[in-house]
Amino acid sequence: IFAEIMKDYMDAHSVSEEQLATIAVTEYCNARHNPYAQMQKVQITVDQAVKIEGINRYIVDGLPLKTYDCSQITDGYAALILATEAGLKKLGVAKADCIEIAGFAQATDPLMKAGRDVLRPAGAYRAMNDAYRMAGVKPADVNVAEIHDCFTVMGAIGTEVLGKAEYGQGAQYWVEGKARADAECGINTSGGLIAKGHPVGATGVAMIGWSAWQLLGKAPKELQVKNPRVAATFNIGG
Repeated sequence: IFAEIMKDYMDAHSVSEEQLATIAVTEYCNARHNPYAQMQKVQITVDQAVKIEGINRYIVDGLPLKTYDCSQITDGYAALILATEAGLKKLGVAKADCIEIAGFAQATDPLMKAGRDVLRPAGAYRAMNDAYRMAGVKPADVNVAEIHDCFTVMGAIGTEVLGKAEYGQGAQYWVEGKARADAECGINTSGGLIAKGHPVGATGVAMIGWSAWQLLGKAPKELQVKNPRVAATFNIGG
């Protein structure tokens, strides 16, 4: 289905394979500085990401999804502790050493592609906007984000779900360099699922953990977002 979604996205928004490949290239560059990234020692260029050669191949004949557009199947685990202020006192943990989860939401879409807009997933937008409302923030306030880039096209769509790019402009956001750690909003500075890795089941918690490090100023210096304000995560499954 994601190979079809990639083609649909490219056709609907006049986006090229090279533009989507920029997402993967940016994330591989980030992963180089993340000691926990699966693909830490692998670097690629846009030319490599689009050229059908060696390990890079089309996953489905006639569709544009390629090896370098895909996330890694990764072993890993993630954990977090949720506590009230009273709970922090019992644990002996200072608030300054924590981050606040100010808003969260969950929504469900039909699993079948038929009958829904896969390029503008209603459930994802509903959950993201509900979380923003609970937190009392707007997309413009967010300058740290981790999104579910199981494939490059989802990195583009996820950037739109965040509200950092208009509908159809998610890939262009990356092409313009706005998703870099030193730019408008550091998106997937961990390397994302594509280069950090995709430990299915632990992925969403890992996003929150990396975002917490960013907000606390504990990310690797090459990846640390300056003056982190608000972090947003977007995780999907199904």
